[in-house]
Amino acid sequence: MLLHLLHLGRVEYAQALDLQRQLVALRKQQLIGDVLLLLEHPPVLTLGRNAHRSNILSSDEDLARRGITVHEINRGGDVTYHGPGQIVGYPILDLRGEFPGKKGPHLGAVEYVRRLEEALIRTCAEYGVLTQRIAGKTGVWTLPGGSIPEKKIAAIGVHISQAITSHGFAWNVTTDLRDFRLIVPCGITDCAVTSLEEEIDPHSGTMPTMEQAVHSVARNFGRIFGRQILWTESVAALTEACVQHKDG
Repeated sequence: MLLHLLHLGRVEYAQALDLQRQLVALRKQQLIGDVLLLLEHPPVLTLGRNAHRSNILSSDEDLARRGITVHEINRGGDVTYHGPGQIVGYPILDLRGEFPGKKGPHLGAVEYVRRLEEALIRTCAEYGVLTQRIAGKTGVWTLPGGSIPEKKIAAIGVHISQAITSHGFAWNVTTDLRDFRLIVPCGITDCAVTSLEEEIDPHSGTMPTMEQAVHSVARNFGRIFGRQILWTESVAALTEACVQHKDG
């Protein structure tokens, strides 16, 4: 089965949010197949359904001065930061489709999130960075070492409506980690944040370009969800390709 990949580069958050809404509507009507959007955002803070405004540590005036916008959205989770150097993935999937090892008529929300984590864990491992899940803490975390506790390298927050997914994951590749000081990441007060760039061993690992990192995460996403990745140039090309595939 195919997964259409749109790599959009750097996109304003509001624009990406509107695009997700359009694609979700099309997916619900079965006018397009499954889609994975991969992109970056300019600096922005998002508040999920369970978020508390107090977890934003900077004032509205300071955020405005920095040009950082705040969006309240319908994904799960608390507050998170998006910015340059972070690969954001928005899968638009029908969880009623065929997936490896799926039990029941659709893939459950918890199992879906576990698979997102697995795709990111495998991607980090390709660059020599070992990561893990932590019970009760959604996302992907580094392994603790000595006196150094685990650190969060990828955040996950999803929304599911009529079995169609939106929102997704944010993987820190070369992200400026100082920007996370603006928030209490994911509402966890003792949550240290890291990036692939920070964790790669300079003696044994090679830092990928953002383009290479995009290819890696797309490849592992396809493996975990049992999909063949088809790179697509635009939303218009996506719609056309899906119609042709359906007619054929």
